[in-house]
Amino acid sequence: MAKKILLNEKEINIILHRLACQLIENHQNFSNTILIGIQPRGIYLANRLVQLLSSDYQIKNIKLGKLDITFYRDDFRRREDPLVASKTDIDFIVDNKNVVFIDDVLFSGRSIRAALTAIQTFGRPKNIELLVLIDRRFSRHLPIQPDYKGRQVDVIKDEQVKVFWKENDKKDMVCIINSGKTPI
Repeated sequence: MAKKILLNEKEINIILHRLACQLIENHQNFSNTILIGIQPRGIYLANRLVQLLSSDYQIKNIKLGKLDITFYRDDFRRREDPLVASKTDIDFIVDNKNVVFIDDVLFSGRSIRAALTAIQTFGRPKNIELLVLIDRRFSRHLPIQPDYKGRQVDVIKDEQVKVFWKENDKKDMVCIINSGKTPI
């Protein structure tokens, strides 16, 4: 299994600052905006952005939720391994709020479709945007595009984009992992 580093820790940090600034440009003080990290791996990116917005840009009272989409996915019954749901933690109403979904990698669009369905349990948002660290642009099964993206990457079917976070993986890094026969 071959591995190629796409982003190192310094590059991820630069991208996080850029994404935070883009969010500030569009949402100013976040008074009517809610950030939603998509479980399981989008929460690391969401937490980092909230930390940056609070500490480096002095944005206070940012509402952050965590959304599990496990049983909203259209493929959850087709998997051989039993699925383990993560915890949803949204303790506010999303009615008439601007919601920003946050996930690490946009691949087929199915996770985002599931998130669009799942968020309706908490109300009817005014607007929904999508922020991703990595956009795999030629892999889409659904017509879903990010509003904010850290890096756009073109990979083939045998390649996987894996985001490593210090909080979970002891390092910050984005890699392309080749699980098939095609060399990187």
